[in-house]
Amino acid sequence: MKILFLAAWIFSFIQISILSQCKIEVFVISSLPNNQKVFITGNKPELGNWNPDKIPLNKMNDSTWSKIFEFRTGEVVEFKFTAGSWDEEALDEAGKVSGNIALKVSKDSVLVFCIDKWGNSHLNFEGQITGNVRYHKNFPGRSVLSRDIIVWLPSGYDELSDKYYPVLYMQDGQNVFDPSTSSFGIDWQIDEVADSLIKTKSIKDIIIVGIYNTPFRGVEYNNTTLGSAYINFIIEELKPFIDRVYNTLPDRQNTAIGGSSSGGLISFIMAWEHSDVFSMAACLSPAFKIKKIDYVAPVKFYLGAHKDIMLYIDNGGIGLEEQLQPGIEEMLSALKEKGFVQGKDILYFKDSSAEHNESAWAKRVYRFLEFMFPIKK
Repeated sequence: MKILFLAAWIFSFIQISILSQCKIEVFVISSLPNNQKVFITGNKPELGNWNPDKIPLNKMNDSTWSKIFEFRTGEVVEFKFTAGSWDEEALDEAGKVSGNIALKVSKDSVLVFCIDKWGNSHLNFEGQITGNVRYHKNFPGRSVLSRDIIVWLPSGYDELSDKYYPVLYMQDGQNVFDPSTSSFGIDWQIDEVADSLIKTKSIKDIIIVGIYNTPFRGVEYNNTTLGSAYINFIIEELKPFIDRVYNTLPDRQNTAIGGSSSGGLISFIMAWEHSDVFSMAACLSPAFKIKKIDYVAPVKFYLGAHKDIMLYIDNGGIGLEEQLQPGIEEMLSALKEKGFVQGKDILYFKDSSAEHNESAWAKRVYRFLEFMFPIKK
């Protein structure tokens, strides 16, 4: 991908306001199939907050797309182009996904990009993490295997020693921040999304703890004896460590858990069975009931008081997602019978065009972050 030129528009008027607006006109020149759209995605609400299919450019002809944006002078804007998903990003001349395009807004400008290749080269993508992270290698567990822990800290964390933060614990931690450590070469980009949502005051400042999986993932992320040991590891060993080392808000109201597939299942189990520790769970494409797995029954036959928890549940519609859907629908029905209300303490979303993979889950990250960590106005 080449930037062909960057030319300033010269106007005859003088802007007096300190918060003056600059017009940035973006052009993309590329060869794409008929009816194919080009999207821009970046770190501002106007750019979709890293949602790869939210902000389409306007098609001028079969090879040119454009759009005009307005940003304040001095803002730093970061963005990329996609053809509608992270599987179809703009590639550089070498056929690799490039880093974010960064622009410090200083004057009205025209940006023209020539994109010859689109696709997914994440398997060759060098590690890239937005923000400040700290690693805890081979974190030990009494009854489970040791594993790496990665902790993402919001901007300004080190400068604000008297500020304390909610915490989101994520399963499959190697997959959520960095494509170079992800099992499939594609990460959730939760660091970019959280950073953008925080800076735009769409969510609270939060800490995100990524818990790497082990070869026993399938058993740990299930309603099994080893699954119970894994839950105890998080509650009794990992969480006390995180609360001791970092400026956290340790109470249940500020503690969330999340994951996808089997990771979505174990996250649900943690919140359901340990609501004294977790008040929120993000369950993406959860394996509630499939083959020999069935956690719908324990919810359906639960006779206790209403669970004071918030649940985000979603699913796609292709491949394995189709097989998971009946169990998800049964769970939603069981939760409704237990008094859970859509949009209040449960949020369900379905993307019928989505597959069962990191790329699809990355597109939905902003949904559960906004649901669980909103800034009350």
